[in-house]
Amino acid sequence: MTDDIREVARKRIKARRDFWYMILVFVILTALFVVVWALSGMGYFWPMWPLFGFAIATVFSALSTFGPGSRPISEQHIDDEVRKLGGGSQD
Repeated sequence: MTDDIREVARKRIKARRDFWYMILVFVILTALFVVVWALSGMGYFWPMWPLFGFAIATVFSALSTFGPGSRPISEQHIDDEVRKLGGGSQD
């Protein structure tokens, strides 16, 4: 049982690290795109398009990492669902 808990904890820690790495990449790309845009004459602000797409991906990553679906499934949740499906104990 503790091995299962440790594995879930390991996966959650990795997901959080991956999310923060994604944020770092987003910040670096934002700076790079804005610098290239500024050096190219500061006309139409084209960096908004790749940054918009990356922002959408970041939001979904945040929901996956920190949202309600990221919590582990407990035995109580499983038991409640079994009861809802009519599979309660037949004692």
